[in-house]
Amino acid sequence: MEPPIRLVVADDHPVVRGGLVAMLRTNPGIDVVDEASDGEGAVRAAQEHRPDVVLMDVRMPGMDGVEATRRIRESTPECRVLILTMYDDDATVFTAMQAGAQGYLLKESEQDDIVRAIRGVVAGEAIFGPGVAARVLGYFADPPRTVAVDYPFPELTDRERLVLDLLAQGGRNADIAAELYLSPKTVSNHLTAIFAKLQVAGRGEAIVRAREQGLGTSS
Repeated sequence: MEPPIRLVVADDHPVVRGGLVAMLRTNPGIDVVDEASDGEGAVRAAQEHRPDVVLMDVRMPGMDGVEATRRIRESTPECRVLILTMYDDDATVFTAMQAGAQGYLLKESEQDDIVRAIRGVVAGEAIFGPGVAARVLGYFADPPRTVAVDYPFPELTDRERLVLDLLAQGGRNADIAAELYLSPKTVSNHLTAIFAKLQVAGRGEAIVRAREQGLGTSS
């Protein structure tokens, strides 16, 4: 008999997290070794327990699930990350996959689908829920069109490019949030997406890249 799959559950909602843990513990092939309420906790649990899979929410306080995924894949590359969230917008899906997630499911998924997805990512498969799979297939069937050379960072959305421009002007998260009438958390999420798409390590490198392309020069 194969050993059970060792799993960490990361979700900031105690009721949701508790329900997932209770459900998964009814499956003899899965061993929930720890749970976390935020990204920092998920990274710590992955480093401490070296699980086969982390079942990861995206929107959590502090370090979000995308950044936690990136850090887990860097520090414990043998650990798989399966995203389980209520958000299926393109930016969240593709940013999570770029961070190293092996699968992406919505929280409306059935119990059997979640268990199958956990087994799938352990087996090396890329797992997507039906709605997410349709987005991924649609993206590759009709990828973003090439734009003019003087239009920097075509991989960014218009809003992300604007956030990057303000960042390159020296704006802090609070300043950018006030300028664009956004919450600081939304700005942080945009920056996480920008860093992933540009494949930069953080703010400093992003600012350098942006200024090289002419952003951040507005008065």
